[in-house]
Amino acid sequence: MKDLIIYGTGLIAEVAAFFFEKDTDYRIACFTNSEDFITDTVFRGRPVEPFEGLQERYPPDRYDIFVALGYRKTNQVREQRYREAKQKGYRCATYISPLAVYFGTPVGDNCFILENNVIQPFVTICNNVTLWSGNHIGHHSIIKDHCFISSHVVVSGGCRIEENCFLGVNATLRDNVTLGKMTVVGAGSIVARDCAARTLVLPAKSEYVIVERDVL
Repeated sequence: MKDLIIYGTGLIAEVAAFFFEKDTDYRIACFTNSEDFITDTVFRGRPVEPFEGLQERYPPDRYDIFVALGYRKTNQVREQRYREAKQKGYRCATYISPLAVYFGTPVGDNCFILENNVIQPFVTICNNVTLWSGNHIGHHSIIKDHCFISSHVVVSGGCRIEENCFLGVNATLRDNVTLGKMTVVGAGSIVARDCAARTLVLPAKSEYVIVERDVL
């Protein structure tokens, strides 16, 4: 058994702890957060320790860490905590679900790849990337650092997703598309051409018809 620290005490941290305990040989030693954000000293039956000075109580040569945060501020919060953990000397763990289809192509550290992802051959996934459930990542695509891809996203072959991008549920990228840094693709959007850095992509407007409940 190896000992793991989870950074975070929110929903993503709870999901991460569940999967690391279920599918890996890691044992959750504690959770951690910035001292200003700690409201309870116990989470999921484990102690919650201040990140400040964490390495003195949980030395990096004995404990790995996983930064279990979301996509706030185009993943920049998770990026900062990831960098801070590395500066303290921690090795960042990666989780790849045994229910993902994965052919052993490169995956960086502090990645979280959940069930039913299909990651085709010749894909590169860099550091601190989250792939929530059920995505298709097409062959020869590259996902750079600090990205978050939600669920049921289609990334076609030969795409390049630069740092700190977010792709919402059911988004689709056509083949050979490049997303510049900090691009946000809204749920249900279709991206058919390259996007410059900091582009916001929203789906086309839809018309909704509201009917009285007793008509249905």
